[in-house]
Amino acid sequence: MLMKRSVLTLAAIAIASVSTTAIVSNTPALAEQTVMVGGAAMYPSKNIIENAVNSKDHTTLVAAVKAAGLVETLSGKGPFTVFAPTNAAFDKLPEGTVENLLKPENKEKLKKILTYHVLAGKAPSSKAITKMTADDNNKHPVKTVSGDMFTTMMDNDKLKIKDENGNVATVTIADVVQSNGVIHVIDTVLLPKD
Repeated sequence: MLMKRSVLTLAAIAIASVSTTAIVSNTPALAEQTVMVGGAAMYPSKNIIENAVNSKDHTTLVAAVKAAGLVETLSGKGPFTVFAPTNAAFDKLPEGTVENLLKPENKEKLKKILTYHVLAGKAPSSKAITKMTADDNNKHPVKTVSGDMFTTMMDNDKLKIKDENGNVATVTIADVVQSNGVIHVIDTVLLPKD
């Protein structure tokens, strides 16, 4: 279970060469502070992969990123914005899903799912929030590295992401600064349409 969660998270981070919508831009630097995620310090001086491998809450994502061959990409210059599902988020998927995705023959599908969690550029949560207005019903479409779309929205004071299948993830830890981008921890795996 840990391996599958880690693989998916890392894969999502890996492919970030596709253009994104307005929420991703060259924004001023986020506060450079160390944040605890999964019992481990996330150092702003380290890249996404270097930090993710230390989070006990993201072992499945790390394993998925490795299986998808995205480690080198997500260790690259970036910047990337990664919506990182926790192990508990992967546990919500139907039984056997993660194990099936980690098989070599499903590498491309796994890559697509992981890159659906990645935006090209550095998008702090405040940038997503400020782009939402009453005119757009508090929803903002976002293009991911996979080329697919999801929607960001506010629910009271929580930033949420709705995938193309209607699944909704909540950002549980926002703005975890990395040397090559930013991570937002989420509680649900986002899935693009097949």
